[in-house]
Order: sequence, then C-alpha cells, then structure tokens
Amino acid sequence: MMNQPAKGKLEPSDERRALILKWIPWLSFLVISLVSPLPLLFFYLRSESTESAAIFLLLSLASLGVGILIGAVFLILFLIYRQRWYRRLRDRLASDGITASEVSWFTSELTSEERQNLSEIQKTNPLLADAYAETLASRLTATRIVDRSKRELLRVERRINNARRIIDADTSALAAELEVDRQRLENLKTEATTRLAEAKARLQTIEAAASRSLSQSETDLMLRRLSAAQSYLPLTIEMAELERQAAKEIDLPRDRSL
Repeated sequence: MMNQPAKGKLEPSDERRALILKWIPWLSFLVISLVSPLPLLFFYLRSESTESAAIFLLLSLASLGVGILIGAVFLILFLIYRQRWYRRLRDRLASDGITASEVSWFTSELTSEERQNLSEIQKTNPLLADAYAETLASRLTATRIVDRSKRELLRVERRINNARRIIDADTSALAAELEVDRQRLENLKTEATTRLAEAKARLQTIEAAASRSLSQSETDLMLRRLSAAQSYLPLTIEMAELERQAAKEIDLPRDRSL
C-alpha cells in the first residue's frame, strides 16, 4: 500500500516515467531498425571482392527494410501504451480536482486557442498567466464533471427503462432509488455546466486583460520613443544651425582676403 501513488497527486516516479515514455518509442524504432543493417554494412565496407560486396549490400538493405517494419510495430505499441498511461494519469490527477500546476499534463484536453493564449500570456504577463492556468484548471474540472454526469445519466436512464420492463416483480423501491440518482446527477450536471460557463467567461476576461496590457505596453513604448525623438529634435536642429553659422564665419574671412 505504501508504494501505491497518492490519489490525485503527482509523484516523482510519474515524471520519470513520462520522460522515459517521451523518448523510448523513437529510440526503440531507431535501434531496432539499425541493429541488423549495421553489421552487414560493416562487412560490405570491408569486403574485398565485388560479388561479396554486392551480397552484403543487398542483405543490409533487406535487413533494413525488415528492421523498419519491426521497429514500426514496436513504435506503435509504445505509443499506444503511452497514450493509455497518460489517460490513466490524468484520470488520477483529476480525481480530486485539477490544479493550476497540473494543467501542463492536460494539454491534450485544451483547445488550440487555449494553448496558444496560455503560451502568449506566460511570455508577456506571468501574473495573468497564473490566473489563466487556475481558470483553465477549473474549466477542465467542470468539463470532466459534465461529461461524467452525462455518461452516468445515460446509465441510470437505461436502468430505469430496464426496471420498467420487469412485470412480475415490485420495482417501485428500485425505481424510486434510480429516480433519486437521476435527480442527483441532473443537479450535478446543472451545477457543473454553470461552473463551466463561469470558467469560460473568466478565460475571456483574462484574455482581454492580457491583450489590453500588451497593447498598452506597446503603445507606451512607442510613445516613449516618440517623446525621446521629439526631445532630441530641437537639439539636433540647433546643432545643425550652429554648424552652418560656423561655416559662414570661416568662409567670410576667405572672401575678404580675395
């Protein structure tokens, strides 16, 4: 029991396994594809006769093709295993609610717009990025609750229909219990839908705030540059005027001497 991961918590072993599963499918494909052709290619390069060189070359090409096929099979198997492991990990993390620090493990459940906005806000405004990540966590949690309540409602509805088909037994108590379950799930779905709408509204509010902050900073920078250029402009004109006057004073004595 002590070795089992805590419910809803990310363990260091999860991070290590995620790092391994990130590279092991592609490394396995590369190793399996090249483990057979490399020795044959070595013999091909060391062969002294043309016939033996041709034979080793054909064998290396054939083994390369077979290795690629076998490597592709292992690659697909590792990718399927990685996908299922990530799905189980996300289900475990979401069991007690998703937090802002866990949003990075749920990027596959974010929309492309949400991923792009989160990346841009993290670069421009870290404070708003934290608020955006927390709101994304709320949105992901509410979405999962809505989806799960819908699935559970379908199961309860099927059970209610099955109970109604039973004729030779008293199913009133069962029907009452199922009706209570259905009402509870309906309330849960309604509450989660409301929370989901609120989270989406907060996301748009943060996105608008980040956009205004970015536009304002760019505008302030442009205004500062313009003000600096305008402040240096009179000095530049004055220096040019002094240079022209100095040139005239130098030319006047020459003209008089002529």
